[in-house]
This record gives sequence, C-alpha cells and structure tokens, in this order.
Amino acid sequence: MTDIQIRTEGRAGRITLTREKALNALTYEMCLAIDTALKDWAEDPAVEIILIDAEGEKAFCAGGDIVEMYQTGIAGNYDYGRKFWRDEYAMNARLATYPKSVVAFLQGFTMGGGVGLGCHAAHRIIGDSTQIAMPECAIGLVPDVGGSHILAKLSALHPGAGAWLGTTGHRLKAMHGLFGFADHLVAEAQWPALKARMSETGSPHVPPELEGANLAAQADFYIQMRGIAAHFEKPHTEIAASLAADPSDLAQAALKALTRADPLATACHIEILRRLGPSSTIHEALTLEYRFTHRCMEHGNFLEGIRAAVIDKDKQPKWPHAALAEVTEAEVQAMLAPLGDDELTFPEDTP
Repeated sequence: MTDIQIRTEGRAGRITLTREKALNALTYEMCLAIDTALKDWAEDPAVEIILIDAEGEKAFCAGGDIVEMYQTGIAGNYDYGRKFWRDEYAMNARLATYPKSVVAFLQGFTMGGGVGLGCHAAHRIIGDSTQIAMPECAIGLVPDVGGSHILAKLSALHPGAGAWLGTTGHRLKAMHGLFGFADHLVAEAQWPALKARMSETGSPHVPPELEGANLAAQADFYIQMRGIAAHFEKPHTEIAASLAADPSDLAQAALKALTRADPLATACHIEILRRLGPSSTIHEALTLEYRFTHRCMEHGNFLEGIRAAVIDKDKQPKWPHAALAEVTEAEVQAMLAPLGDDELTFPEDTP
C-alpha cells in the first residue's frame, strides 16, 4: 500500500504514514492495515516496541479521509461511514490497551483521526511544529476516535478544559500539547537518532537531556487555561453568554469558534464529557462517540458540515439551530441513546 509503510526494524514494529500531500489523512484501508499489524505484532516475540510516525513536515495526521463518507452519505448510504468508524474505533481501542510499548512521533498537524492514532500511545513525543486539536464540532461531528477519553481526563483535573478544547477546536501548539495529549517535547532534529535507538534497544526511554519543555511558560498557559475553562463548566445554554462577558482575547476567540460550530454536536460533546469521568475507560468513551457518529449523517448535521468545509468550501454551514442555547436536552439524549443491536462492540483482544 503506497499510503503507509509497515515493516520491522531491529526490535521495533514500524508504522509510517506516507500520504504527505494529503496531510497523512487516514483512509479506511490504512486503519485496517494498522490494526492488522498491531494484532500480528502483539504475538511476535521479536517485536518489543511499536513506533508510529509519518512522512513530511506539515502533519503527522490531519484527520480522517472524510470525502468518501460525504459521497456515500449524500447518496443515502450511511453504512460505509458507520463501518469506517466502527473499525477505526476498534483500532483506537487496541492502541490504548496494547500489551507492548507504543511510541508516537507527532509533528505538525495532529488532529481528529491523528489524535486517535497517535495520542493513545503509551509514549507520545511532540516537537516545536506540533499542533494538536479536536476540531470535529466545526463539521457537525463530536470529538471522537477516543478523543473524549483524553478530554474527560483533562476535565477531571481542570474542570471545563475538555469542553473548551473539544467544542472550539483550540490548537495546542508545541509544548502546550503536553497538556494531556503528549508526554515529551523533543527537538525534531533529534527524532531520527531517537527512533534508531528505540528500534535497536526495544526501549521507549527518552533521555532527560532531550526534553525541551519550558516549565515557566507551561505554568503561564495553565493559568490562562483555568480562566477560559471556567466558562465551559456552565450548562451549555449559558456558555456563549459567559464568554461574551469576558473581554480577553482567548475568550473572544473561543466565542467565535463556538458560534461557528454545529450547536447539536457541541451540546452532545459536552454531554459525553459529563457522562464520562476520571475512571472511565477508552471503551466507554468510544461507545458514546459511536452512538453519535452512527446517527450523525442520517439524523445529525455531519454531511452539511463536510459540504461547507471540504466540498463547496464556502465556510457557511446551514445548521438547524442558530445557537448552542437552542439545543434541547431531548435532542441531545436522542443522539446519544443506546443503539441496541448496532451498539459498538470490541474484539476480545482489546481488553
């Protein structure tokens, strides 16, 4: 497959995304290939560590390849998207529960499906070019691929933070990615040697001298984050008004992003985070996400979101709700209700 390179080097199983011109967006076939490799290597004693990376400077992975979902969806075929998500989520769960060390190198855009591929790894390495975000609400989707699992953990530590990042798609740049999505900031010039060392030794160890985080600057960001997150602790009907009363640049940027996002998806994401807690599992998060994504083309606004952002590129989606405050509790509950026989299930080897 030309979109991905899967091989072994030394003691490492290597997965490299090679769709540089498409910002390494994940196709359905790539998801299946990754999952197959992970299953094979789990039982291979010669493979002690998994390294996931991508070609190009612009992006590790900017998301999933959603054009085919749009094309099949507007034709009335919702099964393709549902199958894509179901199998992708199984791969996300496998990564999060994998029995061997997984290391991900996340340069440039790491968004949506890229978060699902890279940020469930046990060891997540970012650089100065990294920009991590979950921008799904802007296209009528909820942060998925297990992103709500990460955001729920953030919210447990910093109330409202997960809702802020998930509803606005705020980009965590460079060392700000250490806020829940990454573990190490290492200069990207050091990555080739680090990958070679890991492949040779089978160890995910990152030498302390390679760490590049500025702790003082991180502390400044945490202070900013706590201020903006406080707005998102409120009921979804009150968030926009709270932001409007805050003249800070960060609050006004959040308000602008919030008013552009799909109100239904935004309200549903907030509810997903409310249901998840600090002890929730990746499986619980993916199950809630799948209830929404299973319905989002037929009963939600995902197709309109893709049309406006990717197909026509007019950036003027016509959402059924004019504002977040208009979304009712009944509408949210309907999108997140159990799916019966269609409920998401996981392979037995993703405990």
